[in-house]
Amino acid sequence: MESPGLIHVFGFALVESAMSFYFLPQYFPVYTLSAKFLFFVLVNFSIFTFYHLIIYPFFRSPLRHLPKPPMGFIPIIGHGGMMFERPPGSAHVRLMKETPNDGIIYFRSFLHQDRLLLTSPAAHAEVLVHNSYDFEKPPWVRRFLRQFLGDGLLLIEGDEHRHQRKQIMPAFNFRHIKELYPIFWSKSIELCEVVKAELWDRTDKVLEMNHFATKVTLDIIGLAGLGRDIASLRSSDDELIKNYEEILEPTPEKGLYFVLHLLMPVWLIKALPWKLNERTRITTGELKRICGEFLMEKKSRMKMENEEHLDILGLMIRSNNFSDEGLVHQLLTFLAAGHETTSSALTWATHLLAMNIDIQTLLRAEIHKNIPNPKALSDTGFDIPAVLESLPYLNAVCNETLRLYPTIPSSGRLAIRDTTILNTFVPKGTVVYITPWAINRAPHLWGPDAEEFKPERWIDSNTGKSNYMGGAESNYSFLTFLHGPRSCIGEKFARAELRALVAVFVGNFEWEMADKNEVVQAGGTITCKPINGMKLRLRPAEW
Repeated sequence: MESPGLIHVFGFALVESAMSFYFLPQYFPVYTLSAKFLFFVLVNFSIFTFYHLIIYPFFRSPLRHLPKPPMGFIPIIGHGGMMFERPPGSAHVRLMKETPNDGIIYFRSFLHQDRLLLTSPAAHAEVLVHNSYDFEKPPWVRRFLRQFLGDGLLLIEGDEHRHQRKQIMPAFNFRHIKELYPIFWSKSIELCEVVKAELWDRTDKVLEMNHFATKVTLDIIGLAGLGRDIASLRSSDDELIKNYEEILEPTPEKGLYFVLHLLMPVWLIKALPWKLNERTRITTGELKRICGEFLMEKKSRMKMENEEHLDILGLMIRSNNFSDEGLVHQLLTFLAAGHETTSSALTWATHLLAMNIDIQTLLRAEIHKNIPNPKALSDTGFDIPAVLESLPYLNAVCNETLRLYPTIPSSGRLAIRDTTILNTFVPKGTVVYITPWAINRAPHLWGPDAEEFKPERWIDSNTGKSNYMGGAESNYSFLTFLHGPRSCIGEKFARAELRALVAVFVGNFEWEMADKNEVVQAGGTITCKPINGMKLRLRPAEW
């Protein structure tokens, strides 16, 4: 058991000062009651601090006997410096390689707070599935994300999460995703048309890919999620794009902003004369306004039209389980999460294929062989899912991209009650790290080439068909979408969307890095994006 919290420091000080003032005045003859109170606050706080910095973590914590990193510990800071390493999760890869363990690594963060890093499929199965409701996203992380996502499915917990997920799940079932493939395909073709038009005016034929990936995925989630064509691909001055790019652009300042939200109270950060506070308030306000307008427009159209609305928002409105405010919160979540996952994955796929021209060539050959005419797939009678899901190399490239560059590279969970992981007692209040970036690249799960881009690991060498485990022994070795009741509800949506985008883009273009010597760095606070964008030199490929 941990010692009482800070509130008890003041409570005990009040009792101690009163007792000494009235019953033991001979020991404190010159102290006033208020002076005695301050004296005991100082004494109690010193004891409290000493206990939490030294006694508990080093002598009483039930976790202290677990395997610990052999180096890197700094007094007071602990291993907290890992929070500043980018991308989040890269330091955890190093910890896994350096620390012999049986599924759990124990380390101390700032002020020597207990932290656990899960390293085995069995440990992740317990936290994500078997005991999933013993763990929640830490409240300080939820407070930070709530600014941008509202109280949508991603941030709520407990019974409310179960209820909302059950109501929203039909919009993401396998049959409904198949019905959305024509949207994915037609928007992918539109992306290539826009890119070709953009290249026509550029002598250097260089394009910043992440910007266009954001545009096309926002358009797709607009049609599939809202039943509305946002048309950002055709707009050079789209307000949604501006707001999301401003929020999600990876910069050191935003990294610091996020970390401070983990270490300091929100009121103190907002009181700082920091321009980023004002920009955050403006951009989040704009996003809420836009989502509110989308909702009102959608409700008006549903009243006027008799046709069935199969998009996500239409299904939620018809369920009558959400207030208007609740629907706006869900829209904030789905617009952000729904476009960012695939936008990031498409950007990284183009980078990996630019760095591996032979793989790009093989993939293009598979696509051209199996899809002689890309416009034919736009026919309503054409079974697009059957074609795209049957292409082993396309699916291998997509899977390998998602493995190496998970959109959310690291995620924390807080034990909300005393529980266990792998028969190890975990006290309430312990923060546990689930790190897709590290697990997806762990040599003990994926082999010595774990950090290499090798799509063939997803193809069965005997049959030539897709291998859905990628050579790993457990599906918990792949954590990009997590698992269990808190897994990504839009996984099938994102995979289908990525298949279409990669297939059409590779079929239409050949490309390389604009600067062949550039070392692209992954950054970002919550999501994983290239720090300086993704500049590619493209040329049309004959299809």
